[in-house]
Amino acid sequence: MCGRYAASASTGELVEEFEVDVDATGEQTRSLLAAPQDPPVGEPDYNMAPTKQAPVVLTRPERLDDGSRGEAKRQLRHLTWGLVPSWSKDTKGGVRMINARAETLLEKPSFAKAARARRCLVPASGWYEWQQSPTALDAKGKPRKQPFYMRRVDGTDVAFAGLYEFWRDRSLPDGDPAAWLTTFAIITTSAGEGLDRIHDRQPLALEREQWADWLDPTLTDDADVATFLTPGDSSPFEAYPVSRAVSSNRTNGLGLVEPAPESDLVGVVDPATGAIIGAEK
Repeated sequence: MCGRYAASASTGELVEEFEVDVDATGEQTRSLLAAPQDPPVGEPDYNMAPTKQAPVVLTRPERLDDGSRGEAKRQLRHLTWGLVPSWSKDTKGGVRMINARAETLLEKPSFAKAARARRCLVPASGWYEWQQSPTALDAKGKPRKQPFYMRRVDGTDVAFAGLYEFWRDRSLPDGDPAAWLTTFAIITTSAGEGLDRIHDRQPLALEREQWADWLDPTLTDDADVATFLTPGDSSPFEAYPVSRAVSSNRTNGLGLVEPAPESDLVGVVDPATGAIIGAEK
């Protein structure tokens, strides 16, 4: 699964890199968080967690001042991580539906309609996964977990394939900005060689030449959508262990993506070689 990632690019950088036509990140949106998001929405976040609002790229007809629809344009928006289907009675399920498996995407009622009509890109600097040690145990006698950070070797943002959905709060009147909640999920697939030594799943990452077709709202045929849902490719990525501080969603900052010193590693499997790093302590 993908349950935590880093999103450190600025709005301006994302607009340029993803060739965005409309920057809609300034629009008022509904949040599921009880307290203000920390760091604030739109600022670099090295520990993006479910229910936070995150930058997402999508293509939709622009709403005009008279209420009509204009031509479809590529937009940058802040959406809530954790998909809430339109038919949900409440928003509670969104915490659980942060990921959608590529293998069953077009079969699951929660994701199928969005997969055909509401696809998006989720920009990320990289993502985290936790590796269970085959040799070391934690204080509770369970396999020790070591967080790893995965990022593109070329230094550019990763573009996760995602889905988004609209949910209407029927308890609020028309015109209330909080009446609509827009959420997203990240599609995952089987992990590629090497990355599978960290976790058996990885986000479905799309290359630049795939972006326009994935975002095209007129691409609705299951067979066409399925061409994107391939097993994971590890070749564009590098992975290395990082501080266990990332395990707490209260921690943040650039230090979370810096490599952990080898002296801190205990029973960690090197994803490149399969060798065990760090003696048991």
